[in-house]
Amino acid sequence: MLVLAFAGWNDASEAATGTIQFLNDAMLTAPLAEIDPEDFYDFTIARPHLSLEEGTGRRLVWPSTEFRYGQQEAVEFVTALGTEPHMRWSHFCDCVMMLADAIGAGRVVLLGSYLSDVVYSRPVDVSGFATDPAILDQLDVVRSEYEGPTGIIGVLSECLQSEGRELLSMWAGLPHYLNTSPNPRGTLALLEKLSRYTGARFDDAELRVQAEDFEKQVNELVAADPELADYVKQLKRRDFGQ
Repeated sequence: MLVLAFAGWNDASEAATGTIQFLNDAMLTAPLAEIDPEDFYDFTIARPHLSLEEGTGRRLVWPSTEFRYGQQEAVEFVTALGTEPHMRWSHFCDCVMMLADAIGAGRVVLLGSYLSDVVYSRPVDVSGFATDPAILDQLDVVRSEYEGPTGIIGVLSECLQSEGRELLSMWAGLPHYLNTSPNPRGTLALLEKLSRYTGARFDDAELRVQAEDFEKQVNELVAADPELADYVKQLKRRDFGQ
C-alpha cells in the first residue's frame, strides 16, 4: 500500500500532508527512500531549511519527497511525504513508479485537500476518483467531477493508472474563508476513509481532540466577526434550502 501527499497546491490547510505525518508517527515508520531534489525544485521558491540540532550544529534540510515504511494490523504501508515539485513532472512520476515497482505496491492512495465554500462545522466532504468506482461507494466518497488545472497528484494519478494498479484518490473539501492551518478536521476525514479502505485501524483519539478544539476556536472566531458570521449563515441557508 503506497500512500502519497504533497505540500503546496494539493494540500489546503495541510490536511493531506497532516494525514501522512499522522501515519508516520502512529506507525513509527522507518526511512526507506528519497527522491533527489536537484532536478525537480527551484530552490529560490522552496528554499532549503537550516535547523539547529544539539550536539551536531546546523542541519540543512532540502525540499524533497521521502518514502517511509510501516506496518499496522498486518497491512504494510509505504508513505510518501514531500513538496510538490516545480519542474520535470514526467520524470518525477517515473521515479515514483520505479519505487512502486520495486516495493510491489498493488494499491496506491493519493491524498489531497482543497478550499471550497463549505460550512466549517459540518462533516468534511471527501470526493475523489478510483479505478474501481465501487470503492467510492463503499467508502462514501463522492465521485469528483472536477475539470481544470491540476497538481502533481492529478499527473501521478494518470501515470499510475496506465500501469494497471488499483488507485484511489481522495480530496477533503475545507472552508476557504478560514485562514488557519493546519485543519485537523480535514486530516481526520481523510484518515477515516483511509482506515476503512485498508482495514487498518489507528488510535485517533488525540486527533479527534484536536479537531474538536479547532472547531471551538473557529466558533469563537466566527462569533466575534459579524461579517463572517453572516457569510456562514448564508452557506447554511444554501445547504438546507432555507
